[in-house]
Amino acid sequence: MNKIADAFKNGKAFIGFITAGDPDFETSEKIMLKMVEAGCDLIEIGIPFSDPIAEGPVIQDANLRSLSNGATTDKIFDLTEKLSSQVNIPLVYMTYLNVLFKYGYAKFLEKARDCGISGVIIPDLPFEEKEELQSVADTYGIDVISLIAPTSENRIKKIASEARGFIYEVSSLGVTGVRSEIKTDLESITSTVKEATDIPAAIGFGISTPEQAKKYASIADGVIVGSAIVRIVEKYGKDAPDKVFEYVKSMKDAIKEL
Repeated sequence: MNKIADAFKNGKAFIGFITAGDPDFETSEKIMLKMVEAGCDLIEIGIPFSDPIAEGPVIQDANLRSLSNGATTDKIFDLTEKLSSQVNIPLVYMTYLNVLFKYGYAKFLEKARDCGISGVIIPDLPFEEKEELQSVADTYGIDVISLIAPTSENRIKKIASEARGFIYEVSSLGVTGVRSEIKTDLESITSTVKEATDIPAAIGFGISTPEQAKKYASIADGVIVGSAIVRIVEKYGKDAPDKVFEYVKSMKDAIKEL
């Protein structure tokens, strides 16, 4: 059985994102270990890409920092293997389809499995074309995570019914980034998802405070936080691991009792 379900077995899940190789590989490994220590239930490891169309400025800049530091897909596989030998939580990659296409779907997914990855999130992979990748991923026991956006509307049930691992509910239109207010009717979207599947759903894009985490974890099965963590990395660099620990712990504590 795929490990992703483990993230949701002990109440509401906190899912954290970090760009691999930012600010450097040694520090990003330390950051992820601290995230686990702080209670993170699943880590999305970002593989940097030169044209990350779903990302706002914070994660765009992290991509550029990582790439300028010499990040490659193979180096990220090595980092992931080191990390997965030290932690028990599920790990997934978040990146763009060109990264997998250029590497070769089968070769990429085999290596991902071998280094401890349970799923991939590909924001620029249309739902209608998902099977092209999932059919290969099935061979290696890897889930292609589906995203449901506010614009999915009458496609929500169809996307949900075919989902694997967990469903990534995108809270808002636009790119990733911290938001002071989220206006999407996420209760309605989550209700529609739950009518179609038992797969857990987590809400991401814009969540940055413990209050927001508690609010949206009460609607769904978990919350996803990326930009707020990456912003800490940008601010503190090599000193970020302990700062990220404090932040993740505050977010996890906020949803523990739900």
